[in-house]
Amino acid sequence: MTNTVERPVLADYLRSIGVKDIAPRTSPFDPGYDPLTVESHLDQSAHLMSSLKISMACWLIAGDKATRRKFDAARAHGVDTVTGGGPFEVAVAQGALDEYLDLCASLKVARIECGEGFTTLSIAPRTIVSKAADRGLEVQFELGKKHEGPFTEEVLEDTIRQGHAWLEAGARQLVVEARENASGVGAFDYDGSLNTTFVDRFARDFGLDTVIFEAPNKPSQFAFIEHFGPDVRLGNVRLEELLRVEIFRRGLHSDAFEKPNLRPMPPLRAAGDS
Repeated sequence: MTNTVERPVLADYLRSIGVKDIAPRTSPFDPGYDPLTVESHLDQSAHLMSSLKISMACWLIAGDKATRRKFDAARAHGVDTVTGGGPFEVAVAQGALDEYLDLCASLKVARIECGEGFTTLSIAPRTIVSKAADRGLEVQFELGKKHEGPFTEEVLEDTIRQGHAWLEAGARQLVVEARENASGVGAFDYDGSLNTTFVDRFARDFGLDTVIFEAPNKPSQFAFIEHFGPDVRLGNVRLEELLRVEIFRRGLHSDAFEKPNLRPMPPLRAAGDS
């Protein structure tokens, strides 16, 4: 006999123990998995994804059919796709921004990520956003350098100004850099500890709906959710780690259940209920 569990049954149970319905707040990334793996994760977790980043430059050198299959699968599941900032930076440095934007449009990408993580842009933000919009593409901008260590107070102020400039130019969201290890970069010290004073500044200046914090490993993921609560937006989460992040966000992980800002609050039961 086949035992099938439908999502509405699971959702009903979660509500009965006080787990809130949370709109998707995590943008996981594909660092170069095969199409079947990406499709399987979409089948399992598309309802938990705010977007899917087809990341690094891996999609540029993979087989054309395989790359298109990933973008098509996300679109079929109603998940917007984002291309990572590295290919954008290379395209601009090589004088091929228009060709890159044309390529993204041909793949029906929803949004491109821009940045100056390892290059310096020679094109104004408003020009880039306008060129993208002409092709039906949204823009998000990644804040922070990849190779220059953690933010200092001076760098933080420059980064905040840069974020405002990109939002004024029409960027939809901002991403705070953390690379692959969340150590010695952006808001993370060299020992991997989160500088909560700095991330609070991003949240205060831009709001938790606008800023996405990269959280590439378990300590960084849990640190952001513990600090901000379930509404924080996370990025750079590997597809296979998405469910772990989301049970922590909902207070279903053992490490989260003891946190007052994460533990589910069971609904009041009628008198006489057991």
